[in-house]
Amino acid sequence: MSVAAGVFAPGHLGELTQIVPFEMVDAVLVECGSVQERIRKLPARVVVYVLLAAGLFEECGYPAVWRKLTGALSWVPVPRVTATALWQARCRLGVRPMRALFDLLRGPASAVRTAGARWAGLLVVAVDGTHLDVADDREVRAKLGKTSNQYTDASGYPQVLLVALVACGTRAVIDAVFGPGKPGESILGRRLARSMHPGMLVLLDRGFATTGFLNTTASSGAHFLARLSSHWKPPILARYPDGSVLSRIAGIEVRIVACEITIATNQGQRTGIYRLATTLLDHHRHPAFELVRLYHERWEVESAYFEIKKTMLGRRVLRSRTWPGIAQEIYALLSTYQLIRTAISDAAHTAGTDPDRCSFTTALNTARDQVTQAANVIADTVIDLIGAIGRAVLDQPMPARRVRLSPRAVKRPMSRYAHKSLRVDRHTYKATININILLTEPISP
Repeated sequence: MSVAAGVFAPGHLGELTQIVPFEMVDAVLVECGSVQERIRKLPARVVVYVLLAAGLFEECGYPAVWRKLTGALSWVPVPRVTATALWQARCRLGVRPMRALFDLLRGPASAVRTAGARWAGLLVVAVDGTHLDVADDREVRAKLGKTSNQYTDASGYPQVLLVALVACGTRAVIDAVFGPGKPGESILGRRLARSMHPGMLVLLDRGFATTGFLNTTASSGAHFLARLSSHWKPPILARYPDGSVLSRIAGIEVRIVACEITIATNQGQRTGIYRLATTLLDHHRHPAFELVRLYHERWEVESAYFEIKKTMLGRRVLRSRTWPGIAQEIYALLSTYQLIRTAISDAAHTAGTDPDRCSFTTALNTARDQVTQAANVIADTVIDLIGAIGRAVLDQPMPARRVRLSPRAVKRPMSRYAHKSLRVDRHTYKATININILLTEPISP
């Protein structure tokens, strides 16, 4: 076991410290001008690691997180700190260092040969939005507002809208933006264009198939594959042998694929018509049937949100009660998620396995153990890309992925309404999907 000396000793993240080492955190603090003028009980570097560790232990308040970090450091004189001291230290640190650290860590976390990361030479990514509940404080409510329903004009917790660009092969976060729910996820999500580039294929659901977002994506040089809503009535300019048609939407030349998808399970059978539009115009290199199969990968961004909101947060409300604190906490949460995803991807790539077979829950629990034991904080001279976290997920591989059918999830585990708990579990049944490309495209010529 090896940690930093003196008051810096609590500043670690167990084995994950090897991915976000002291030197990286110190460089961020220098860049942001956030290095403390004098050494305190809680130096800025230590506060960064406390915030990252809080993402691992969401059931704990910050004083309890401090105890997790220092529990195995009995041989080091660790200062005693109060909740007020931790709050003041977070205020001194501010948001900028956590945002800068997230900018360093974010990315696809995949190599060229990582299984499932690419299709036809393109990095497959997806964009979607979700909401995070925050404390019902006056300042926060004034900035975010509250949702309304048929019974009241304001109900539930205020919510932050989070829109992320996620790598489908690794579920790593390439970029993320967040803010008030208005004016909407497709407008907020346009800021993600800074991380889109040629060689990338962006999967979009109907909510993002807007003129503004499609133009923003195309302008970045990235390709898109988007499901169209019924209001689109594009012209047919040409037909291809694979059943797709050449058309134009939002001023962009696209191919449109119409298909009938039938899903059969032991719960019954369901059929729907889907229309997909893509800027991949070569029907020989990118056949219609393969595009329809690939579009199912869009659910990986939903799985990433499930891991953040359910596995890590446990569907809890964020701790912070001010907007700067909320922003700081979200950047820390996304950074910690990215660290775990990076550890999983490194292990999977080294072992030649698909990251889909690696359990996020196993990795999270192992990372927690490494923190409470202050284990493997500093790497040996020979760096092990697998490590304790990697070995844990490789020793307990998940079964082959089954088809996902429903995006819905229980909003609160303790919901009083039975119908909210009646969701299909994709691991309890077998499903078959039949895809039929419609040669007669049901759109107006």
